[in-house]
Amino acid sequence: MAALELVVTEEQAGRTVKSLLRGELGLSAGRVGRLKRTETGLTVNGRRVFVTALLRAGDRLRVDLDAAERPSSLVPAAMALEVLYEDEHLLVVNKPAGLASIPSSLSPEEPSLAQGLVHYLGPGACVHLVNRLDRGTSGVLAAAKNGWAHDALRRQLHSERFRRTYLALCLGAPCPPEGTVDQPIGRDPSSAVKRRIDPEGQRALTGYRVAAQAGPLCLVEVRPWTGRTHQIRVHMACLGCPLAGDWLYGVEDRALIGRPALHAHSLVLAHPDGGRELAVTAPLPEDMKTLLER
Repeated sequence: MAALELVVTEEQAGRTVKSLLRGELGLSAGRVGRLKRTETGLTVNGRRVFVTALLRAGDRLRVDLDAAERPSSLVPAAMALEVLYEDEHLLVVNKPAGLASIPSSLSPEEPSLAQGLVHYLGPGACVHLVNRLDRGTSGVLAAAKNGWAHDALRRQLHSERFRRTYLALCLGAPCPPEGTVDQPIGRDPSSAVKRRIDPEGQRALTGYRVAAQAGPLCLVEVRPWTGRTHQIRVHMACLGCPLAGDWLYGVEDRALIGRPALHAHSLVLAHPDGGRELAVTAPLPEDMKTLLER
């Protein structure tokens, strides 16, 4: 059971339950509204309380986060999951390449990672993906088990508090070997899925550093500071070194690798409960490792 507790201090005495929920505990107005309509969602010293109640020093305010959750409508799908980290608020997994993060309207019969997480967590589970990975991208993906944790983590996205590092195998090496790509990205009108560098598009910022070179292939460490669709793939192609196996922005060559060679290697975030730094990594997958060794 996911819960938050706060013992009222002398400085907080005289404030309402709602004030502390919205302030110190960081709950959204909608979540407070759902909690106040439950029997067990909000208690003070073990008894149900109204959000307008005034609190005294020493009172123990408890929030049952699960009481405000709505069970997922996704159909559970059994699958093997590589769990990298788990606690009452957060689940971090290593997503394999070839698996969609969420159900696709183009292939509704194919299971998604979100459905696998619902099956893993069991009946009544609620899953909120914090970051998503393209179907062909492997690596670290975080999911919140409740809306409060999801709200807290979403506020960290694209900041120093939520740092994602990818490993990409590129055809050719970027020049200079370390730098930042600051090029806007928009839709390519010739395709339903393709993106392109577009002066009228949304700003996209990607940091990169060459980590190793093996013949025509280059291992590049990439850090996206924004979250545009296909951002890393578009920016690496913009530098003249598209990802190996990238059929959309480079050249498809299944003799090399059967997908764009991109892996979400690490994630560092501030845990929503207390703010401690949590760092999780996923090792380079076998297909990229084999390609690099070759």
